[in-house]
Amino acid sequence: MNSFQTFVAEVAAPASWRLVDFISDLHLHGSEPRTVEAWKRYLASTPADAIFLLGDVFEVWVGDDALDDPGTDAASAAESAFERDCIAALLAASSNHALYFLHGNRDFMLGHEAARRAGMTLLADPSALVFGVAHGKPSRWLLSHGDALCLDDREYQAFRAQVRTAEWQRNFLAQPLAQRRAFARNLRAQSEARRQASAAAGNDFSETYADADPALTRAWLQAARCTNLIHGHTHRPADHRLDEGTRPSGAVSSTRHVLSDWHLDGPGAPRAEVMRLSLAHAGSAARVRRLTLAEAMGTTTRAS
Repeated sequence: MNSFQTFVAEVAAPASWRLVDFISDLHLHGSEPRTVEAWKRYLASTPADAIFLLGDVFEVWVGDDALDDPGTDAASAAESAFERDCIAALLAASSNHALYFLHGNRDFMLGHEAARRAGMTLLADPSALVFGVAHGKPSRWLLSHGDALCLDDREYQAFRAQVRTAEWQRNFLAQPLAQRRAFARNLRAQSEARRQASAAAGNDFSETYADADPALTRAWLQAARCTNLIHGHTHRPADHRLDEGTRPSGAVSSTRHVLSDWHLDGPGAPRAEVMRLSLAHAGSAARVRRLTLAEAMGTTTRAS
């Protein structure tokens, strides 16, 4: 959706919902066990009525058929077992929370079968969530992974345009699973090499990501009739007012909420954060909070 569009898929929150969580960019992989275990604890403990997983939940996804693959070697068998374990954790969580999944740039091949097994509803990117009330009207929250907004990354946008086509995906899934696994490992190795090079130079790897284009972001919000955008991808958690200093008097402000990535293994400061919308009661305005994992799971509290 790099052009103006008048229709966006919509999720209308049931009247019973009071807490809605958003997470993204966990990049779950068997080589990062602390992150994986923290995610499982969160799924089992959050009091949220719904959890929206906004992309790059998995470091890689090469096709739903991998879930049933016994593996032709130890590495492939371990990868399939890991994916089955993650899907089982999601399915267990789905008995207590509504789960929604929106594709990222790493897990865009996760399909309907995996979503069914996980108890998740797949969302188009972008989608709108209707939750709470603001200025006497239902609040509309635009949800996206965020990668399509990063127009300055022209090389990635060309890659994205190619791999998101039905033809490319059919051809990819027609390849033997071992070949797809090898392709994914190569991409991951390239990404890890860039990360390590950035760390060795003393730089924050997230700063190498392009950011969301302001004009396109505003166009998306206008098209979807939303005033808030929630997205991930850039690994730069923050809240950005889009019209600071330019908003007419009395007009409703627009905000771009960027989710945190999760990184609890390896070098660098640990990162893991949950964004939560909460209602005091039905028909009230939604409160936006950024929570540590302990706060999100209710094991500690933050002073208001």
